[in-house]
Amino acid sequence: MSSYLITCTPAHGHVMPLLQIARHLVARGDQVRFMTSVRYADRVRAAGAQFVALPASGDVDLDDVDAAFPERVGLKGPAALRFDMSNLFVRPAAAQLAAVRAELAIADIDAVLTEPLFIGAALLAQTPLSERPPIVALGIFPLGAKSRDTAPFGLGITPLPGLMGRLRNAALSAMAEKVIFGGVQREADEISVRETGRPLGGFVLDWPSRADVMAQFTVSGFEYPRSDLPDTVHFAGPLLAPPGSEALPKWWSDLDGSVPVIHVTQGTIANSDFAQLVLPTVTGLAASEVLVVVSTGGRPRATLPAELPANVRVAEYLPYDRLLPLVDVMVTNGGYGGVQQALSHGTPLVVAGQTEDKVEVSARVGWSGVGINLKTNAPSAEQVASAVRRVLTDESYAARARALAHELTRANGLDGLDRVLETLAEPADDRQFGVGRGIR
Repeated sequence: MSSYLITCTPAHGHVMPLLQIARHLVARGDQVRFMTSVRYADRVRAAGAQFVALPASGDVDLDDVDAAFPERVGLKGPAALRFDMSNLFVRPAAAQLAAVRAELAIADIDAVLTEPLFIGAALLAQTPLSERPPIVALGIFPLGAKSRDTAPFGLGITPLPGLMGRLRNAALSAMAEKVIFGGVQREADEISVRETGRPLGGFVLDWPSRADVMAQFTVSGFEYPRSDLPDTVHFAGPLLAPPGSEALPKWWSDLDGSVPVIHVTQGTIANSDFAQLVLPTVTGLAASEVLVVVSTGGRPRATLPAELPANVRVAEYLPYDRLLPLVDVMVTNGGYGGVQQALSHGTPLVVAGQTEDKVEVSARVGWSGVGINLKTNAPSAEQVASAVRRVLTDESYAARARALAHELTRANGLDGLDRVLETLAEPADDRQFGVGRGIR
């Protein structure tokens, strides 16, 4: 039995996958402490973990950011990115570090498990390993490890092979680190020096690849190849949702294979405005010989128009383990978990997401050939319909999705995490992983 401290930025999209990890660790007999906002205390306890509250100065409401920071409203592009990195992630880091240190002082912790935007863990990593537990970065978003072979994370730019690509990447990295995020980096380094006596040791967004070990929850086939990937980074496999318990809707028998099934969703977070993706999909495919299945992500049916085309079916939630094998194309705004869930069933995609990490998820969908990246947050009805028709008629998308499904279904993220954690008990020079860019 081991004892772990999980640290998590208080945002729904961060907390949910870490709760899945917490439940797994508890089920195998480990003691788990889970540090996040008091808003998630009940969910943490329901997962069987001990809840540890972030102090108020380290607890930012990322689920309602504009209410917490009215001055953020209206910001776009680099200005919005700088504001978010500074106010939502970097400035709370000192209070986060203090809370983690306080917990380590009273509890025997074998390892700290953290998601990438809990910058307090980045500060802790500046402390010598002899004075703290190992830090395991949990890659619940696309891999952001800096590389000569990739553009900086967050731009949604796919790799360009050869010397020209490396020159481009170097120029973009310098621009991002020194110009666009130069002020954020200086602020992060200043906080790190004040709290630990050392600067961060590299770009703030790249710190997870400098953790003691990183478990990236995907497979190598859905990531950009990096010839200089640190040995600390390991592809653990995807965090796939457990079988759904949702009751099947009355219209479920309509999914009889007589016409192609198109599933559209905006996930469970960015679903306050269905005009962004759900309604364009419904409108664009209204006259097509397909069945359009809408998941509202928990929003009431009344949030959609009362009158919908005859080929549309709606449910608040749907059991993906039963739905996705019946789906011919999934239309989504690019949530990391949902995309990998679809690909694990060999379902090709049409993606429209350009915010947060979704811009990177969408870029990987297009790059890997498993779907079409519309490169917008708000496509027109014709854009969606045209992309769906192309995916339905061009067999290469489904073929590539099926090939990636084979890789994804062979690698369970929780099993991969177990193998990563097992190595922490070994001396650093003796730590061994399996072969290849999976667990190695």
